Amino acid sequence: MTNKFATYLDIAPEVAQALAANQPVVALESTIISHGMPYPQNVQMAGQVEQVIRDQGATPATIAIMDGKLKVGLSADDIERLAKEGQAATKVSRRDVAFLLASKKIGATTVASTMIIAELAGIKIFATGGIGGVHRGAETSFDISADLEELSQTNVAVICAGIKSILNLGLTLEYLETKGVPVIGYQTDSLPAFYARTSAHNVDYNLTTPDAIAQVLKIKWDVGLNGGVIIANPVPKEAAMPEAEITQYIDQALKEAAEQNILGKLATPFLLARVSELTQGKSLATNIVLVLNNAKLAAQIAISFQD
Repeated sequence: MTNKFATYLDIAPEVAQALAANQPVVALESTIISHGMPYPQNVQMAGQVEQVIRDQGATPATIAIMDGKLKVGLSADDIERLAKEGQAATKVSRRDVAFLLASKKIGATTVASTMIIAELAGIKIFATGGIGGVHRGAETSFDISADLEELSQTNVAVICAGIKSILNLGLTLEYLETKGVPVIGYQTDSLPAFYARTSAHNVDYNLTTPDAIAQVLKIKWDVGLNGGVIIANPVPKEAAMPEAEITQYIDQALKEAAEQNILGKLATPFLLARVSELTQGKSLATNIVLVLNNAKLAAQIAISFQD
């Protein structure tokens, strides 16, 4: 790491010590705090996710951009500040990183920018809710998440509950195949659809243990196959929503977004919030459970990866 680069990277002492000792670390995004849930549920969720990772024996590293720094590991005060900022915080993807560093404003990292910063810090395992992808109607709008391009080039594994079900799952899988990004199902052949445990689509491989997943990650990167890996982890049965039920709410939210001309980076926060309203909070409860579930699996994979 050059001294010039080091001026922008701020790694929390707990995370730095774990990395130096070759101990397992799990990266966490911050958009889910600012844009994914309302205050104060977002603060509570952030603390719970970090605790789940610690309980498994790994170190959490929530990532954001603050005060001109790429922060890897947020303090409780940092999380509170970001949570209260809410959707006023800039939603940061690859194209936005330099501008947020220059402006010294608060930036909440998406899957793409979290992957970038995690790799810079030396973290290989990252837990989130669901990944972005090809939006419905992308054949005319060309609305495709930068998460997919990042997965094609950045060596970080992303543990998620599949592709956000507000998206076109089939086209997202086709894009990932073109870019050489494997989609691993954890104890499932069916691609999880975020709120639902299954979809009409299949994963590339079904692996049943964290050890097996960690072995594939090591081999992939050892032989020089650059790019990320998606580990799709179904939401626990007790928190899952029936696919038919959630689909009708998503369709209604999509219709309303189109009527209001809500596009680009504003679309996903609007759709998730609207679906939560339509389900009377059930989808938000499911979202919290699946994030915690992903954090637990990510910590287990990170421990196996370091062995």
